[in-house]
Amino acid sequence: MRQFRPALLAGAVAALAACSDQTPVAVSTPERVAPLRAAAAHGIPGEYIVVLREGADPRSVAAVAGVTPEFVYTATINGFAAALNAGQLTALQHNPNVDYVEQDQAMQAQAVPWNLDRIDQHNLPLNGQYNVLTTASNVTAYIIDSGIYTAHTLFGGRAQNVYDYAGGTGADCNGHGTHVAGIVGAVTYGVAKGVRLRGVRVIDCNGSGTTAGIIAGLDWVRTNAVKPAVANMSVGGGFSSTLNTAVTNLANSGVFISVGAGAEAQSACNVSPASAAAAFTTAASTSTDQAASYSNFGSCVDIYAPGSNITSTWLNGGTNTISGTSMA
Repeated sequence: MRQFRPALLAGAVAALAACSDQTPVAVSTPERVAPLRAAAAHGIPGEYIVVLREGADPRSVAAVAGVTPEFVYTATINGFAAALNAGQLTALQHNPNVDYVEQDQAMQAQAVPWNLDRIDQHNLPLNGQYNVLTTASNVTAYIIDSGIYTAHTLFGGRAQNVYDYAGGTGADCNGHGTHVAGIVGAVTYGVAKGVRLRGVRVIDCNGSGTTAGIIAGLDWVRTNAVKPAVANMSVGGGFSSTLNTAVTNLANSGVFISVGAGAEAQSACNVSPASAAAAFTTAASTSTDQAASYSNFGSCVDIYAPGSNITSTWLNGGTNTISGTSMA
């Protein structure tokens, strides 16, 4: 067999030489298309939230696609919200600066809860008293909701509206935000009776809003919060990873954020912002320390608190008594 080895070696060398003379074949890389995430519930046709990669400029990306943003985000997420036609949506999905696109969805104010006597003691029965060590006069509470009726006497001049997603004054025309603010800081009904209350309006007179508008409010708080600060958000809807990211980024900036678990009698992990890992998610309990029948539940809930027949401040200087998870 020894006599065949030179021939085999020569053949191998010739084959390698032939290969080296060939022009390399170019391999094309498929163009990346940014994923489109459908709304989990109540999607708004033609309305989208465009999330960009780090370092991309939202206004520049929008301009290239011929889009006028409704909201521009630079703090809790990097991106913008806008109405997009099919061509604009396709162009943005093919833009390398776009991370993903999420369809906007409708959000609703959650119904409201009940109260102080229960939260300052470990066990029943109630003792008819509410005793706390501080009024939190050095803290600013951002009520991300329908705005606040700031003229209510029970706010003692401590309430202001600081942001309106619709470009208005931030005044409450629904009542939900005023009720929530009262439970947080009104003289008679509030947990923290000296806190500075700041209204961040993200829902309309009918108690409705959008993921895009709510993120705009979170973005404003992330940029402008006067610390120490807390935020309360008693609004919600279908699951949105983008909204959850915005909530997480706000929390990571040093603003404690409390959210209602929701009132659909389902797992809070199915809805946003209750499913955001960094949010402090509160479900509703009854006066007998049972879970309220309407309250969401599950592993995403951090605590239960009174959530039925809660009296608090209302529009035009009045009060109202309602039930839900919004202020549990």
